[in-house]
Amino acid sequence: MKKSLRTVAEWLNINDQEISDVTVSGVSINTKTIQPGDLFIPFKGEKVNGHQYVTQAFEKGASAALWQKDEPNPPQNLPLLLVEDSEKALQEMARAYRKDHPATFIGITGSNGKTSTKDLVAGVLSPYFRVQKTAGNFNNNLGLPITILSLDEETEFAILEMGMSGFGEIEFLSNLAQPHHVAITNIGEAHMQDLGSREGIAKAKFEIVSGLQDEGCLFYDGDEPLLKPFIDQFNGEKGSSSIRTVSFGTNTTNDISAQSIQATENGSEFDVAGLIDSHFMIPVLGKHQVKNALVAILIAKEAGLTNEQILESLKNVSLTDMRMQVIPAQNGALFINDAYNAAPTSMSAAITFIRETSIRSEKWLVLGDMLELGSDEQAYHEELAEQIKPEDFEGVCLYGPRMKWLYEKLQNTFGAPNLIWSEKDYAPIRDVLENHTSANSIILVKGSRGMALEHVIN
Repeated sequence: MKKSLRTVAEWLNINDQEISDVTVSGVSINTKTIQPGDLFIPFKGEKVNGHQYVTQAFEKGASAALWQKDEPNPPQNLPLLLVEDSEKALQEMARAYRKDHPATFIGITGSNGKTSTKDLVAGVLSPYFRVQKTAGNFNNNLGLPITILSLDEETEFAILEMGMSGFGEIEFLSNLAQPHHVAITNIGEAHMQDLGSREGIAKAKFEIVSGLQDEGCLFYDGDEPLLKPFIDQFNGEKGSSSIRTVSFGTNTTNDISAQSIQATENGSEFDVAGLIDSHFMIPVLGKHQVKNALVAILIAKEAGLTNEQILESLKNVSLTDMRMQVIPAQNGALFINDAYNAAPTSMSAAITFIRETSIRSEKWLVLGDMLELGSDEQAYHEELAEQIKPEDFEGVCLYGPRMKWLYEKLQNTFGAPNLIWSEKDYAPIRDVLENHTSANSIILVKGSRGMALEHVIN
């Protein structure tokens, strides 16, 4: 974004202030990461009041700043815009900038796989277009507006991740972003404590269609039956709308499906059938990542790329760390680092991958607590035992207070040192892996973000 402060004032309907003749080239809410030319936006939090840092923001190169009218003593002789509410002002700025931006906007949501799908879509398009994507987890009511305002004016594709913790949040984000295409990766159990059920989660995720533009497309996980009633209702209500719905998955009943998935140390190879018939490869492991790649393939086709172009770019995509990331250990063992997050659906998918893979013969699990599951969290942890058998896995290492439930379920089938549980200390797990794994071992490391299981690998 490169706009005059006067233009920003017009976006915010500010016409009763003297506006400085300066240009802003981005926005920032953090003086630690502010860039020269940014418009600094201070927020009043429970513990920190960002207005205390406005002067520091200018010292670090900010060209202007917002200032809430209810905050006393604004600094004098600095280019400020006085606003009623900083958060609403940020969102209004993003709405105005989005309205005039020529890029194709892609919205992505889902219980799991949002970030991986975002990375895959951006990776397949980047060799052929100017692409920007959500940085990190800037996917909420503050992060998404910042992402939009951070788009270069020449960007051709904007890949926007949309997250939520409750009803109405994705609807707001979709209406703000006005996406041309949207994707729902899957329905899991994350935020069960806030939304009550997987049906509630499906309803919340489906809010992404709220801002979907005519001539656009909704890509959705056709293997998930909970989405079907929403799809049927949406198709029935479209009227004269030209919005299309396209299902993807591993079932051949989908509009596009992945078949003959094979895992190698270089990634996953698979055939695609349906709307597209071709062979593809991604340098990422896991059937769930192959399903995420189907979204990238579909959007690339919408962008006009050929199968050959898609194949070539998919070979070279890279995902954000800790998503089925392959890391060789010093003793020759192979870590699969999927420790960014976990819920029952994604945990099950990762365990299934390790059980079925032939990359290495000795298979280990390092599993951490799954958080935010609500009142059924004990049952969700205990149910994992059904997938973990001694004939499939050499050993199981469990970490965190909730994993004690799974540990107690497995005690009758696994013995020490092949089964270990540690509530707070990574060291016992590291010791077991160092002493009992070898070049024949593959080790899945997965848990919720709060468990920080990457420390086991490090």
